[in-house]
Amino acid sequence: MRIAAMAAGAVGGYFGARMAAAGHDVFFIARGANLAAIKNNGLKIESVHGDLHLPKPNVTDDPQSVGPVDIVLFAVKLWDTEKAAELTRPLVGPNTRVITLQNGIDSVERVAPILGADKTIGGVTYIATVIGAPGVIKHTSQFAKIRFGRADKKPDAALDAFVAAGQAASLDIDLSADIQRERWEKFIFLTAMAGSTATLRSSIGPIAADPDTRAFFGDLMEEVYAVGRAKGVALNHAFVDERLAFIGSDKIDPGMKASMAHDLERGNRLELDWLAGTVRSLGRELGIPTPASDTVYKVLKLHRMGAPSS
Repeated sequence: MRIAAMAAGAVGGYFGARMAAAGHDVFFIARGANLAAIKNNGLKIESVHGDLHLPKPNVTDDPQSVGPVDIVLFAVKLWDTEKAAELTRPLVGPNTRVITLQNGIDSVERVAPILGADKTIGGVTYIATVIGAPGVIKHTSQFAKIRFGRADKKPDAALDAFVAAGQAASLDIDLSADIQRERWEKFIFLTAMAGSTATLRSSIGPIAADPDTRAFFGDLMEEVYAVGRAKGVALNHAFVDERLAFIGSDKIDPGMKASMAHDLERGNRLELDWLAGTVRSLGRELGIPTPASDTVYKVLKLHRMGAPSS
């Protein structure tokens, strides 16, 4: 298959590299220091599932030079969504599917008006990756899962082909039976993970071990659950209970942090406005109190644009 990773960051770079190693034509869209490093040194994956080095990957900052592909893995930071979608246009042909693998809950709604509703597919990932250095992606979680699907649940041969190719490449990849619900479940967990690890300046292990901070994590999930239910999403509260148990189990690395916590430590811009900020906005719109999300937003607000340049 022809696959484009838009862009070659921690998520798109990881899954794109795995597909490239399986023999598919993968094109990595990158810029700046990351582009230069991949051109000069290749793309390196340091992973608990085995390291990988692509010495000469297809990498460019010009999607026009690539042309239409079968699948676009759309995994840019949330503030870049519309700009990146415009840059993605040359990658999209009549049968292309653009799978959104971003954080937040509104990626499909933001990308579809630009690239087409029939071509824009909602997706979620469960993975802990970070750019360790330009051209180097570190994967620290035992899990590396992708789920996606059409909101209308219609059969889609292009998505079926990508699932088959991904599974043949030993990826944990499949269609979602209900992508709307699954996107909201990811949003519930992600906003709590990002909000708690960034606000408390801690990995998940100590947060889960302390009764007060564990309760704070739970409160963050409860608020998103309440907002989602108010919007008519078929959420089951058992998911919230299961995720709260999960963070205190041996199934999660106690040193794990959300990408927003890593961005905070590095002085990078934060996705705060599309995570806790969105929960606050929806809560006010729907008349649902969101005190835990309000706390996250207030504590991190002055850092959301990143550290000022010296």
